[in-house]
Amino acid sequence: MAGSRCCHYSSPLPPQRHVRCSRRSVYVGPRRHFQRASDVTAERRPADLPVIRLPARTRQFLEKQEKKQGPAVHVPRAGKLLISSRRRELNQFSGERYGRLEQPPLVSRGWRHRESYGDHFTILRQQEQRPWPETENTFHSLPLHPSLLSALDALDMKTPTWIQQQTIPALLAGKNVLCASETGSGKTLAYLLPIVHSLLSQESDAASSPDPRGLILLPSMELGCQVTSVAKRLCAKLDLSVQFVGGGRGRKAIEKPFCGDPLDVLTATPGALLKALKWGKVSLSNLHYVVLDEADTLFDDTFCQLTETILMHTQIASCATDLQALDRKAQLAIIGATFPTGVGKVLNKITDLGSIDIIQSKKLHSLMPHVQQMFKKLKASDKISELLVLLKKHLEEKPGTGMLVFCNNVTTANWLGYILDDHSIKHFRLHGDMPVDMRPGIFEKFQKGQFDVLVCTDMASRGLDSLRVDMVVNYDFPSTVQDYLHRAGRVGRVGSESNGSVVSFVTHNWDVELVQKIETAARKRSALLATQSSIQNPVNSREILKEEPEM
Repeated sequence: MAGSRCCHYSSPLPPQRHVRCSRRSVYVGPRRHFQRASDVTAERRPADLPVIRLPARTRQFLEKQEKKQGPAVHVPRAGKLLISSRRRELNQFSGERYGRLEQPPLVSRGWRHRESYGDHFTILRQQEQRPWPETENTFHSLPLHPSLLSALDALDMKTPTWIQQQTIPALLAGKNVLCASETGSGKTLAYLLPIVHSLLSQESDAASSPDPRGLILLPSMELGCQVTSVAKRLCAKLDLSVQFVGGGRGRKAIEKPFCGDPLDVLTATPGALLKALKWGKVSLSNLHYVVLDEADTLFDDTFCQLTETILMHTQIASCATDLQALDRKAQLAIIGATFPTGVGKVLNKITDLGSIDIIQSKKLHSLMPHVQQMFKKLKASDKISELLVLLKKHLEEKPGTGMLVFCNNVTTANWLGYILDDHSIKHFRLHGDMPVDMRPGIFEKFQKGQFDVLVCTDMASRGLDSLRVDMVVNYDFPSTVQDYLHRAGRVGRVGSESNGSVVSFVTHNWDVELVQKIETAARKRSALLATQSSIQNPVNSREILKEEPEM
């Protein structure tokens, strides 16, 4: 019987009749009586509508599935929105957590497919306060020289950051220190203040030596000029001399800093300092302090052998007693925002690794929670139009704030500059192929607000103080985790008025792997794994030491 095999519901239709539907008509009675669907909808009440019958076997299967799965329970998603995507099902809230071995769903998982163009996601700002808040103490709570404290008061510097609070006492105690903290957290003062304090505390005989007592080694001329400027402001009324030597300006420019009065603090790039050592213009035998700023760059394949050769001209202390002997050795400070694996092999050639105190931020290699970061999958042909929209919108909504546009090579930076010229967007370019005399002046003009858009390569991503930068655009996506963190670190720095944002264009398949690492780290609230240090093929220092023509 039909009743034993089917599920019956009350219906005005006879049991043996079935409802048959089409686009134009609905069966409502005996087979020969039809009406249009629109008429049925208008005339029938809900109770008179026909009911679709289900076979008993199908009904039993559905009941079994419902018992197996249980009733649907709506679980509220806790917290504020962490990741916003074009596809809402891939949004993530801050209350959602993933285990260490659990793989979260990724927006960028399918970005290698050509159909993914136009997709995007944003890592939203989770806090307004920077992750390295100022401490409750002041610089006066640290055992610094009274004259130095007065200089800090004159510069309106009163409260140290967390990394300064931890690093300054360790250096004052005579320890070798590896200081690893996020970009923009105040690492420059963390090593400058102990150096200036110790130079002020030394006897007058030690201060009369013609050779530098403090050496700060840096990878670029722009960073060298910046650190030199900060050091000169500190030492302006302390009777301490500070000089900078960089390459690319000829022999006379390298020799000039060593032809005047006794030198207290020398900031230098590796190539220029090696030439000065070869020409006998400077000696490092009287060094009391050696600082390697942006150490991850100094240990890469460009500078590794040069840095190692310079350190071989010095004697690094292995304990505090080496700093008090007659043949005093130099105290070592290694500073950086990222440290690739493999750096320890180089440091082991210089000093005992056990003598180095590691002061590391808890958020090292982590995405900054106060900076909004957007990733867009675009065709190469669409990048320029997307950039123009971003630039014009930002210049209109936030006039007077700076924008950095990063390219991976000089050719792209120059080509992009020509496009911006055609659209009457005032900008400057900064890259390694520019004349050396022009480069420091360009960044100084940018800092003073004479123009708002700077198109640059990665030479502008390391250590430069960019307080007025409100947006970073990765026109070309960086090739390493370190490069991304340094570029993103140009915004949201200590002293910045706004937290800023980062926008990255993702075009090539080889970019997607790095984007997936960044998205995974954001969803799991974990640090990004550092890449291996590329020190297998160092540059030959003999090539750097070739004499330049006199100018």
